[in-house]
Amino acid sequence: MSHVPHELAEEFPDKADRIHELKQSDAHFARLVDEYHSINRDVHRAETNVEPTDDLHMGEMRKTRLALKDEIARALA
Repeated sequence: MSHVPHELAEEFPDKADRIHELKQSDAHFARLVDEYHSINRDVHRAETNVEPTDDLHMGEMRKTRLALKDEIARALA
């Protein structure tokens, strides 16, 4: 298990400019990015025991993060 935060710039290093453009021009995409950053922060804080949580909640947060990442990837494609 990795305790490294999954920042979008690291997940999509070749798409940083496109992410910035879409955040400025597409309100839905901007909301997806905001939600991703929020859940990603929560997952990272739980993984590093800053805010511990149970396994069920951790799994649900990870699923949510993955679903958001998939939707962001589709928008970038």
